[in-house]
Amino acid sequence: MDTTDAPQIIEHVHKSLTYTPYDTKWIPSSSRFVSMGINPNATGALQVFTMSQGSCELTIDGKTSHGIKCGTFGASALEERHIATGDHAGKLAIYDLERINTPIFEQQAHASIVNAIDGCGGLEIGYGAPEIVTGGRDGCVRLWDPRVSEPVLALEPGEGQTARDCWTVAFGNSFSDEDRCIVAGYDNGDVKLFDLRTHTMRYETNVSNGVTGIEFDRKDIEMNKMGVTTLESKFRIFDMRTQHPEQGFTCLSEKAHKATVWTVRHLPQNRDIFMTGGGNGGFNLYKYHYPKSRVVNAKDNVPMGVTGNVELLNSRVISTQPIISLDWSSDLEGLCVLACLDQTLRCYIVTKLNKF
Repeated sequence: MDTTDAPQIIEHVHKSLTYTPYDTKWIPSSSRFVSMGINPNATGALQVFTMSQGSCELTIDGKTSHGIKCGTFGASALEERHIATGDHAGKLAIYDLERINTPIFEQQAHASIVNAIDGCGGLEIGYGAPEIVTGGRDGCVRLWDPRVSEPVLALEPGEGQTARDCWTVAFGNSFSDEDRCIVAGYDNGDVKLFDLRTHTMRYETNVSNGVTGIEFDRKDIEMNKMGVTTLESKFRIFDMRTQHPEQGFTCLSEKAHKATVWTVRHLPQNRDIFMTGGGNGGFNLYKYHYPKSRVVNAKDNVPMGVTGNVELLNSRVISTQPIISLDWSSDLEGLCVLACLDQTLRCYIVTKLNKF
């Protein structure tokens, strides 16, 4: 690629914090974002920052009883924009950011830390009822309807099985009122895809190292691609359109960051562009290129998926500590917010994405 045509990565905001941030999320349809984490005294930090004329100001400063590990707006109505969080005590809570002191919903979701959370059915995106999925250190994955207090589904280790730490969860395949799936990644490398319509395990595999992040390129379409990041400095892109009855879904594997790849996020305006955040304090921007044909007949004459390839568009190392979280703005193309374990928040503008 001609470097003059490559996307440019420009730092817009650099903010120091007094706590360790674990997650960041843009507030939908706004110029604000939420930062969540843990204070030195183990209480939780839940802060809202507002972007204005090139600066970033703290406008809401909330504190919770326990450190916050993760959050999502995915199950909230767009006009409400309530954030659901998972904390170090195993609690699922939902907050109205305008009245942040008391949660509007709270439930003991897991026996210990809620490592991951995702929402679906809110923000006028996709189909079906609003739901939240949580994954915990106790090895359980639980599905919640925020209108009721008990989980509507629990995926738990079987009797006699070792409880593997669930590190990441995500929704996908929500292309109708009936269809939806959840995928979970575990510390031993297991990836499990559960079909919520048929209540069956649709697919499971092992990627050899702990799964640090999972995301479908879109939640509200028939499954297309899925990004998986791991401790071993690699990410994988699975082609999710064709499932072979024995081989499952095909994937490509790519080495990145020379350290743990902590997270993957697809650009909301273009599902074939994605960014990864690494343990080396860097982030990489990629473009996925589809193959000429996405399906071939295997030896048994059964269709099997074909993966394409990825192109590194640009990269930047911004810290000596891992990038633990990143989120794209769904409103302004190329605007992203990142959280680093050096106790900083940074906003970047990625230009020229409309050329890809």
